Amino acid sequence: MMPEFAEWETFYVIVGASAGALIGLQFVVLALIAEGPSVRGAAETSAAFLTPTIVHFATALLLSAFVSVPWQTLSPPAIIWGLIGLGGLAYTVIVVRRMRRQAAYKPQFEDWLFHVLLAIAAYLILVLSAVAAPSYTHEALLGVGASTLLLLFIGIHNAWDAVSYNVFVTRQIAVTERGRGEISAKKKS
Repeated sequence: MMPEFAEWETFYVIVGASAGALIGLQFVVLALIAEGPSVRGAAETSAAFLTPTIVHFATALLLSAFVSVPWQTLSPPAIIWGLIGLGGLAYTVIVVRRMRRQAAYKPQFEDWLFHVLLAIAAYLILVLSAVAAPSYTHEALLGVGASTLLLLFIGIHNAWDAVSYNVFVTRQIAVTERGRGEISAKKKS
């Protein structure tokens, strides 16, 4: 392993393990949400708001794994960082389209900040780190670490936001609609 990477080993063990655990928790949460009341447009909303969370966690896990590989030179991981960054930027464009296309929820500033702006920043940092790696190795590694941690925090925020929305808003809508249905049934009797 390159000595530059060895210094980051503990950081990436923590971040990678956290990302992996959070991916597992997302599956549990999704299963619990699926047992709740159904909402019109849930599939489109999920693609716009839940799937990016898994992608960010998976990217943090992937970056953690790649930094743990015993590379002999900096070129292969730098190329990989650049490709992951470019892929993440392209994926963020897809997320923007999905956010605009879904109709079940009107995105607020916080949604645009965490699902788009900060994601663009994280993936752009990866691309810039890849470009800077040959000349500025230390700074490039700091950039990759910052990007990985930012993706983890974006995922944590978005996962919490999705769960709290489903607990406090979606369930309340279902309870209200159920109450309306019971009133309507009583009027017909």
